[in-house]
Amino acid sequence: MTEKPKGERPRHTATVRRTEWIAPSMVRVVFEANLDAPELFADSYVKLLFDGVQRAYTVRRLDRGELWIDFVVHGDAGLAGPWAAAAVAGDTLEFVGPGGDWSPRPAAELHLFVGDESALPAIASGIERLLADDPKAKALVFGEVAAPEEHYPLPEGPGVEVHWVYRNGGAYGAELVDAVLENPYPVLDVEAFVHGNADMVRPLRRYLLGERGLAREHLSISGYWRAGHTDEEWRDMKRSFNAAMESDVV
Repeated sequence: MTEKPKGERPRHTATVRRTEWIAPSMVRVVFEANLDAPELFADSYVKLLFDGVQRAYTVRRLDRGELWIDFVVHGDAGLAGPWAAAAVAGDTLEFVGPGGDWSPRPAAELHLFVGDESALPAIASGIERLLADDPKAKALVFGEVAAPEEHYPLPEGPGVEVHWVYRNGGAYGAELVDAVLENPYPVLDVEAFVHGNADMVRPLRRYLLGERGLAREHLSISGYWRAGHTDEEWRDMKRSFNAAMESDVV
């Protein structure tokens, strides 16, 4: 028997069951995946393999043998988007995972979620997890999309307040940062989940930790990608970017 190299995670194969366009630029691919996974985190992800190239995607749902992955589609650009847009039942894709490490803290009085399209599936999973524990849980959401018709389907609840921010052809993240800074900061025990474009993440990290004094352990924050950079370029520079971001607040 050939032993698996130490540290190498097993690969799985998922078969497409169906697809659904949930917004003009977002397609949900529902896979059949017989995966014995531990309990998922709200930010659980898998690494999809496209001809040997990996792309990390949030697990929107894993239940009863179905794995839901939501893909942003920008025409023919990239690897994953065009694949998902053309996917049909029976197509297969290999993946590694799931991984992840964050779920909302039930004791928090308010959960702040901030992100663009790349983070909206994880935000939806986080809200879903909150509402399952407490249907009246309070969540303040700032979601960035291209235009009003691109709204992503988020779970609803009496304590869920959603603010949509539209780029309308403008730069990623700029309006989103302004929307968060201009909103009155709640005088509550806050937990924050801030993910998406790195150039949006950095000023909001500085704001939340430096100006608002949010405890580091109550902040999940990461740049999933960076405008003007390929996925490979961003991975190569992410460590140095994170080090610079860390120096913003000591």
